[in-house]
Amino acid sequence: MDVVTLGESMVTFLPSRPGRLADVPSFDRGIGGAESNVACGLAAAGHAVKWVSRIGSDGFGQHLVERIAALGVDTSAVQVDPARPTGIYFRTAGERAFTPGAGDPHGPDVIEGADGAAEAGGAPLSEVVYYRAGSAASAMSSANMPGDEIRSGRVLHLSGITAALSDDCLGLLRDLTSPRARRPLVSFDVNYRVDLWRDRPEAGATLLGLARRSDLVFVGSDEAEAAWGVTGGPTAIRALLPEPRLLVVKDGGRGVTVFEGEGEGEGQGESVTHVPALRVDVVAHVGAGDAFAAGFLSATLRGLPVRDRIRHGHLMAAAALTVPGDLAAPPARGHADRLVALDDDAWGTLRLGPGWTRAPEEVRTP
Repeated sequence: MDVVTLGESMVTFLPSRPGRLADVPSFDRGIGGAESNVACGLAAAGHAVKWVSRIGSDGFGQHLVERIAALGVDTSAVQVDPARPTGIYFRTAGERAFTPGAGDPHGPDVIEGADGAAEAGGAPLSEVVYYRAGSAASAMSSANMPGDEIRSGRVLHLSGITAALSDDCLGLLRDLTSPRARRPLVSFDVNYRVDLWRDRPEAGATLLGLARRSDLVFVGSDEAEAAWGVTGGPTAIRALLPEPRLLVVKDGGRGVTVFEGEGEGEGQGESVTHVPALRVDVVAHVGAGDAFAAGFLSATLRGLPVRDRIRHGHLMAAAALTVPGDLAAPPARGHADRLVALDDDAWGTLRLGPGWTRAPEEVRTP
């Protein structure tokens, strides 16, 4: 395997028409989950990927496995829990989302996977309601999950969402990020979700500890401020996280900055690469952060320079931003490589809208 991902996936219900959840009469079924989103994006980009998780012995779990497998992901290590259900969630249409009662609807917990490829810019809020407490995935632990199989890829991709599901899940992530011989490259997306950590003041320290034990870390500047109180931009975040060999800081509409070093931070041959965000005609932000991670990891597996890794991440995120659901077909590799190779001026004039991945002529410049 090129990449193994581990985490909860849920069945998603999207409204058949705009409106409050209280008013929408019917919903269309989809799938969603940070780690499985990354797996599907990598599979679409041509990589061998395995998704590891637990599902309930219900139709929702069966649908998840069948759909993810149909997208080219190896699901052979997904376990069925006979006593717990598969998680589900409902959301209304919109570019930004909030969980009713979850506090400030404009805080970092409301952005569903925004990767910095576009700003929300006053987009309408939408409701997201989760039914995942006590789910099958929340019972994942070091005792019941196949550790050797989870570590069988070149890259192991994890997320802070899993750490928030239960103490057993947190213990599993601590085990998977612990130092050991012949460990795969551990990729960790902080994915701080305020509502999942409500009334748990240890959230910041927990996520920081996992990030410090990882080789590649994705974090948004808004997440860093909310979880760790860090302001001052990417450099301040790197000062807090000197350990990862690669630190990817997503800084909203300003773009993405990557710090690359030997795992000891500034002063150890560190390089810093910044790539501005693309202009995107946004349909929905859901899944864009996962798509960015998939694009960046795909380019990493190909051994591309850091600038090109960031650009591939931006393009994969732009694919997700221009569709309503969690998953989007990425641009063909040749199409993406052509855009990634543009000079800085040409890159800065790109503007991407719905359908751009299928029709290169829909890539517009002002």
